[in-house]
Amino acid sequence: MKKIITHSDKGEALASQLTENGLEADIIRSPKNYQQLLEENEALIFIGSLGICVREISPFIQSKTTDPAVINIDINGQYVQPVISGHLGGANKLSKEIAGLTGGLPVITTVSDTSDLWALDNLPAQFNWKIEPTGNLTQLTAAFVNMEKTALLLEVRDKGTLYMETSVPRHVDIFYSAKEISPENYKLIIAVTPYMYELGDSVIYYRPPSIHLGLGSQRGINNHKFIDDLREALKANKISPLSIASIATVEMKKDEEAFNVLSEEWDVPLYSYDNTALSNYKTSTPSQKVEEITGCGSVSEAAAMHSSENKLAFSKTKRKIDNKYYTVAGAIDPKMERKGFVEFVGAGPGDPELISVKGKKFLKTADLILYAGSLVPKELTSFAKKGCVVKSSANMDLQTQIDTMKSFYDRGLFIVRLHTGDPCVYGAIQEQMTELDKLNMNYHITPGISSFQAAASALKSQFTIPEEVQSIILTRGEGRTPVPEKEKLHKLAASQSTMCIFLSASLVEKVQSELEVHYPPETPVAICYKLTWKDEKIYRCTLATMTETIRKNHIKMTTLIAVGKAIDNRSGKSKLYDTNFSHAYRQQKQE
Repeated sequence: MKKIITHSDKGEALASQLTENGLEADIIRSPKNYQQLLEENEALIFIGSLGICVREISPFIQSKTTDPAVINIDINGQYVQPVISGHLGGANKLSKEIAGLTGGLPVITTVSDTSDLWALDNLPAQFNWKIEPTGNLTQLTAAFVNMEKTALLLEVRDKGTLYMETSVPRHVDIFYSAKEISPENYKLIIAVTPYMYELGDSVIYYRPPSIHLGLGSQRGINNHKFIDDLREALKANKISPLSIASIATVEMKKDEEAFNVLSEEWDVPLYSYDNTALSNYKTSTPSQKVEEITGCGSVSEAAAMHSSENKLAFSKTKRKIDNKYYTVAGAIDPKMERKGFVEFVGAGPGDPELISVKGKKFLKTADLILYAGSLVPKELTSFAKKGCVVKSSANMDLQTQIDTMKSFYDRGLFIVRLHTGDPCVYGAIQEQMTELDKLNMNYHITPGISSFQAAASALKSQFTIPEEVQSIILTRGEGRTPVPEKEKLHKLAASQSTMCIFLSASLVEKVQSELEVHYPPETPVAICYKLTWKDEKIYRCTLATMTETIRKNHIKMTTLIAVGKAIDNRSGKSKLYDTNFSHAYRQQKQE
């Protein structure tokens, strides 16, 4: 919980304003027990003098790793200042949120924030990592903020590494293999990796939850000896115990006490799989005896592979505790593995500023950008990092595109396949995904803003009308590629929904004749050419004059035709703004 603490009527009025504007917190007037407040709440927000705030909490401050966020706001809401726990406790972030509510200024004095550097102590909470420094963390952090020469080792790929790659400070060199780093050349090494290395005593290791363990054992193995020995087994395989994402075993072993104690102590989930599922995996050392007992030839290796759906990071290791044996194997999470990967990215309708933040980050880290020729403005490829290869696919057939991506993929590199709009809307990615599946190549899709959304914005139209038009149809006219009989335009037109027609400017006469079966001749039409591009053009007309308008203006490719009475409509009233509805909603929320 959060508490707002004030000592005056004016402060209480500001506190009420904050809670009314969405800050979830309780208001307390002149409390007595500050120790209890600090122990029981995630944040304390003082309104009033900074000096009073400091004097009231100072006797009870313990540690930046345990103290809650404490923030002070002046009585007028002009200045919002973190007092303690800026990073770890979230005071800096909360100060910015509160300043947004008051229209005030967040006064952030943390060096990493004012220098636009990473907050090294806050990265684990941000990206679900665990931190493992080899030396004094304060001194190591000081080296970083003092802009000492730093090496950054990235051996996984996740949101955190994407953030670091796209915001790397100028004093930081990036490496993707520990073998390439000469520790003597750096004052600090930052390593995001599940693997253990001898890189000296000036290293901050971040351990992402990337390794799935498979376990097997004889019954009744000693709990504490097992956990201690497992740590040693992992270290022998150069795996940090802090990188374990899950543990798994065969169904008949799910109640093994040692496994459940391990799950609780390490705060990782324990999964169990039936022998049928585990028997599907080809393992390096199947055992006839294990198969007789469990019904599958391998437990630890098969369980690790089943959890990760990936190959092993290390094979089965057999260990002995007292007179009992256990086995352990590990596999890396494929979503985090830093190997060849293809990211399909929606470029948006054309304006480089309309690509998603995530899409832009991918473009800035790609080793190859393969973009869809004349359909995607080349300006979008300007986000590419130095050394990135940029190629147009305009003159490539499908096989050439796949071969081009695979040549980079096989070297463990990152490929962005850049499509116009949203790649899932007429992006022709299905055929590419089919080929990538055949080659067992990993890929993901990042959505983009479709041109039909850009059309609604450019036309200042909602595309729906309360109680009249509640559907938007995305379709195209029938040209060389057939359209299913049930999806012929004249059949879709029967609903008189707002229709957005792609790839059909050259078929305009046929499109118009089919639409006229159900839409009245005066139905509004917007012909949108190169939406959001520098040479965007929009022509408004009626359905009756649509063909004439397109031919007169020589409109061909990259055109979207929007049809329906919702275009430029200003009639109809949403229930959202109905006073009776709003009153009922507020009453229900209060109850």
